[in-house]
Amino acid sequence: MGQAIQAQCKQSDLQAMDFHSLEKDLNNISAVIDFSSPDGFIACIKYCIEHKIPLISGTTGLLDEHLERLSEAAKAIDLDIGLSIDELKDALDETKSANNMTDQAHARLMVTRGPKVKPFQKPSYSMDGSTIVIIMEHSDESANIEPITLATVPQIRGTPMMQDPKLNSHSKLNCILACIQAEKAGADEALMLDPLGFVNTTNSCNFFIVKNGEVWTSTGDYCMNGITRKKVIFLCEENNIPIFKKNFSLVDVYSADEAFVTGTLGSIRPVNVIDGRKIEDKCNHKITDKLQSLYLQLVTNG
Repeated sequence: MGQAIQAQCKQSDLQAMDFHSLEKDLNNISAVIDFSSPDGFIACIKYCIEHKIPLISGTTGLLDEHLERLSEAAKAIDLDIGLSIDELKDALDETKSANNMTDQAHARLMVTRGPKVKPFQKPSYSMDGSTIVIIMEHSDESANIEPITLATVPQIRGTPMMQDPKLNSHSKLNCILACIQAEKAGADEALMLDPLGFVNTTNSCNFFIVKNGEVWTSTGDYCMNGITRKKVIFLCEENNIPIFKKNFSLVDVYSADEAFVTGTLGSIRPVNVIDGRKIEDKCNHKITDKLQSLYLQLVTNG
């Protein structure tokens, strides 16, 4: 969320700064925008009342969709999480409060089958039910504004018979190997193909290109249909931006006008180099910037 706000400020020639540095320059603050935790909101509102600064507060409203996806995946692999969605929300809030994280932070929630009587695959060997781990990390979201580079790798996204890409599991070894390949090639992320050789996704994000005013993304048959991806498709449909879920090849990618990736942490992030080829960006990120702005409005207004 912070990354999306900073990107919009940059596009509008406005300066965005961290809440913790406000005391350094009180005279030049137009407003404070808060998308933190309940505890963070209380700190923000007290500060803004004391210094008479306008406050805008909101929530992305996407947590329910993430937890619903987790619940669906758990059912698919016959894993009893042991907590309801509301209880998971409470656990996330407790972890935020315990670590005093109010802004510039993200959470990673992981569920395993817990300790086993024997170190084998059988789920029935689990002893005491699931283990839930929540890791809260501070993140410099301003670093996510800059374009990234991609490198195509030999690892592919397979069929549901091999490993269903809709399951966001710890065992995505093909994606880990793809990430290693990309890093060895000097790229930020790996561009992965599907079993038929069409462009599919990156090792951790969904992938889009723009050609002649049209937005293209994969069919979705071999990738995780990410929540941010769904929102981008929705925004295109609602704002008369032609959007196509289709098969396309690297030839189409290399000649694209724009390219970008989507994900929970990075929101919408432009891509400027793929396999050493610079994306021409004939439109100066026109559609990417528009979608960033629309996405910011969506998560702000719900």
